[in-house]
Amino acid sequence: MHISLKSKTILVTGASRGIGRAISLACGRSGARIAVHYHMNKAAAERIAKTVGNGSRAFGADLADPHECEKLFRGVVTAFGRLDVLVNNAGVFVKSPLAHAAWVKDWDRTMAVNLRAAGILSRLAVRYFKNRKGGRIITIASRAAFRGDDEDYLAYAASKAGMVALSKSIARAFGKDNITCFVIAPGWVRTGMAKESIRAYGEKRIVAEQALRRRRLTEPADIAPLVVLLASGLADHATGTTIDVNAGSYVH
Repeated sequence: MHISLKSKTILVTGASRGIGRAISLACGRSGARIAVHYHMNKAAAERIAKTVGNGSRAFGADLADPHECEKLFRGVVTAFGRLDVLVNNAGVFVKSPLAHAAWVKDWDRTMAVNLRAAGILSRLAVRYFKNRKGGRIITIASRAAFRGDDEDYLAYAASKAGMVALSKSIARAFGKDNITCFVIAPGWVRTGMAKESIRAYGEKRIVAEQALRRRRLTEPADIAPLVVLLASGLADHATGTTIDVNAGSYVH
């Protein structure tokens, strides 16, 4: 089945690498125009926008800053004249042992980027979509939202659980406005952000948890097709749901 997103304009946060990059490319292949958000790697974001084509552009913003979150959203709408889908993908994975002197600082940064930014952007999107009589929000959370995480990543797990609750609340509260909201919850994914942790835990140990016969580490490309489907409107009756992408290593 070919899914066309030809009429869609999609904002993907954290799109200069990893899962966000794969989402941008997949949606672009289906015809969407992508607002490729980046924090620091402007060159990479611009390369992705060029590869995607369809009039896509790169937009920079530090999502730890609430004002920049608002500036990003308004900049995309101004530049493109419309927005149909918001993908809350950007996140940080900060290792912070309980004894770490900067634990509170790490907690606050994790919450700011992973949860507060998603909240701000989703608020702006909901208000915008209500005036346009509909839209879609897709949030990339984590299996950690349901099973928890190790002691060094308490903030990460808590932030992802908050993203799930936020998304379900949006789905319940604004379905009558033709606004749908979905969660994708990956497990370990081979990305630059997770590279150090994958090395520390050991890839063999990680894939040994999987239920699939042919075990391999999940790739960003395994997640992107689901975003294409959810962005299309073909799965709107799944609003409020969470889709696990962890090779059966955790089923909630």
